[in-house]
Amino acid sequence: MRKATLNDLDTVMEIVENARALLKADGSEQWQGEDGYPTRLTFQMDIEGGCCWLLMYGNEIVGTATLMTQGDAHYMHIVNGKWNRPGHPFATIHRVAISGKYRGKHFANYIMSHMITLAYDAGVRNFRIATHDKNDRVHNLVQNFGFVKRGQVYTGPTDRDLRNVYELNLD
Repeated sequence: MRKATLNDLDTVMEIVENARALLKADGSEQWQGEDGYPTRLTFQMDIEGGCCWLLMYGNEIVGTATLMTQGDAHYMHIVNGKWNRPGHPFATIHRVAISGKYRGKHFANYIMSHMITLAYDAGVRNFRIATHDKNDRVHNLVQNFGFVKRGQVYTGPTDRDLRNVYELNLD
């Protein structure tokens, strides 16, 4: 894995658009809003902030994810549940997407493992991730890594922005 650069932005967006279509085919409303989230600007800001990572297979980009080691304000207030370690520092993992060309090869496992390792090496022991209720791929992925569903958070201003959240606590 390596950090993304602005030169990678077109490829990242191709992967994201492919993932957006897959989510739609799965019946998920995630990434289907009129605002186009996640947008090119979202990923540009992730790249410029040094938190967008790419999974490489040889010289080819096969996946992407964003790791925020300083947490995310959306995760401060949880509804319909509670955090296991409220008030403790945490990292969040966002915008995981795999190229359609490589789907089904479990490359998302490599991304998750790397994101957790990077944050752990930086001293983070608590991890959070949110996903849409119908995004079974992410639900299964995070549960396989030991994340526990804790409740829900709002990632935006409307009820359409309510997401299931998972937490992983390491010592």
